[in-house]
Amino acid sequence: MNDSERNILLSHCAIEQSSEAVVWLEADGTIYRANEAALSLYGYAPDEFIQKKFFSFHPNEDEQTFRSDWLLLDQQQRITKEHLITRKDGTQLPAKSTAIRIVCDGHTFSCHFIRDISGKRRSEAELNEALSEIERLKNRLQEEVYYLRHEIKLIHNFQDIITTSNIFKKILAKIEQVASTDTTVLILGETGTGKELLARAIHNISNRSVRPMIKVNCAALPATIIESELFGHEKGAFTGAYTQKVGRFELAQGTTIFLDEIGELSLELQVKLLQVLQEGEFNRLGGNKTIKVDARIITATNRNLERAIENGTFREDLFYRLNVFPIQIPPLRERKEDIPLLADYFVKKYNRKIGKQIDKIPKLIMDRLQSYHWPGNVRELEHTIERAVIVSQGNSLDLSEWLPKRNAAQDSAIIPLQEMEKAYILKAIKSTNGRISGEHGAAKVLGMKRTTLESKMKKLGIKRSPIE
Repeated sequence: MNDSERNILLSHCAIEQSSEAVVWLEADGTIYRANEAALSLYGYAPDEFIQKKFFSFHPNEDEQTFRSDWLLLDQQQRITKEHLITRKDGTQLPAKSTAIRIVCDGHTFSCHFIRDISGKRRSEAELNEALSEIERLKNRLQEEVYYLRHEIKLIHNFQDIITTSNIFKKILAKIEQVASTDTTVLILGETGTGKELLARAIHNISNRSVRPMIKVNCAALPATIIESELFGHEKGAFTGAYTQKVGRFELAQGTTIFLDEIGELSLELQVKLLQVLQEGEFNRLGGNKTIKVDARIITATNRNLERAIENGTFREDLFYRLNVFPIQIPPLRERKEDIPLLADYFVKKYNRKIGKQIDKIPKLIMDRLQSYHWPGNVRELEHTIERAVIVSQGNSLDLSEWLPKRNAAQDSAIIPLQEMEKAYILKAIKSTNGRISGEHGAAKVLGMKRTTLESKMKKLGIKRSPIE
């Protein structure tokens, strides 16, 4: 065996034993020869593979494509491309092939070296998925930092609730009962009664207090952007949506979301909120991907939601989903025993803030504070004390011209008959310590039958024990 023959034999052995698939093709695309690796890659026996058209095993290629590549090979001497191959069992694999021109004994062949790149594709897909997750987490972190900087101004805790009222102490007991659960809570009360403070109290003593509570004021946000704020949006979802935005619900993953003024939410968004409550999932605005969310929902409103249902502005099914654990906050005028404590707290608060040393509230001032009806509740009281601290010159609180006064218009204001009837029944029930029937019950006090009173209570939305 001469050197030339030995070299040919060695080359032949090397190709046959190679782990890389090698296929020789004739000018019309017929498979002239294939090594063991090629037969294994395609899954065929030699007699099933040899003399077949090579492009017939590639779903995205045909005779015209092969002919174009053959002509291009005349010019470039080497072609590398990626394509799909179809194996005998029907599965498809991504592959990368490099073709070269070979002339042997007067015959021209193209020799293709083919590599399975499905592992590489999987790695690339996993890398892209990991990068997407990193980007999502980065966006969420940025949103959370933004939220903390712009929304959280004070550290709230259970001790911020100042009360000596028995009515309010029962509310605090309810808060302790529900806080450790994931139950949806609906907080009802007039403007300024401290609904957000109660929501924060529930969150702060819950198992979710490690992360901050996320707050959304449904009345403060324009209707055009409230959906994006709640549920986020994808890039290009609307004019001006240049980047993907993480919504407040997604930001509330694992923590509590507080939806204040829930009664102001549009009917369209009420449907989407109902989906979150029922399924624990939602879609970003302009997106098709379903996002799962684990967020504890607390809502609050100063509106009469049952009346809103009658008016067609609030969904009844959503109301029942939100009204799992309702908490009714009494107005300040119904717990006036708290006014001295609150006034003292606010004086100290604004002493520190403004730099005053007021340590006395005259009895006349306190009497006037307690006789006022406080339509703005605790918030109005706080603002009144803040103004008083500013104008006071010595160490004694001076309300000056800011002293609240009841005027004739307030005293003689006409309220709807239904509200007057409700207030009168509540007063009667309170005077009997919640007892409805019997010799000392509210029905006897009001001069009506027990069944009649219970019927009116149901119609007016009065619970059997309003002081609880």
